[in-house]
Amino acid sequence: MMFPFVDTEDEEDIQEEQYIPREYGINFKTGQLSGKIVEGYDAILVWAWLALHTPRYRYYIYSEDYGQEYEELIGKSYSAELTDSELERMTEECLMENPYITGIENFSCTKNDEKVTVSFSLITTLGDGEVSTNV
Repeated sequence: MMFPFVDTEDEEDIQEEQYIPREYGINFKTGQLSGKIVEGYDAILVWAWLALHTPRYRYYIYSEDYGQEYEELIGKSYSAELTDSELERMTEECLMENPYITGIENFSCTKNDEKVTVSFSLITTLGDGEVSTNV
């Protein structure tokens, strides 16, 4: 063997392990840091909240895959059905960038004055739960 330090093991034999995600905790009502570190499903909730509150393509620090595109719906005279459908598509597209999130179910949105609240069941590899947030 010419290079003994080169690992000749097939890449297919190596199984990638997912680590337990960790994030800084957030108070979801105020958007302020809680001062605690959260792990597992709670960290996924923090990631989802941040992604749903970050416009895609606005900040150079984030990749083009991170964030949501809700601003494309502002000022459009789409029907309520089309708007709701687009909100669901955009929400799912935003969240599916996370490898722990496998989908969303039971999506609904409620419009109050100038705010829209989206609610859905978040399905992850670390657990499932209900999410509701203003967008």
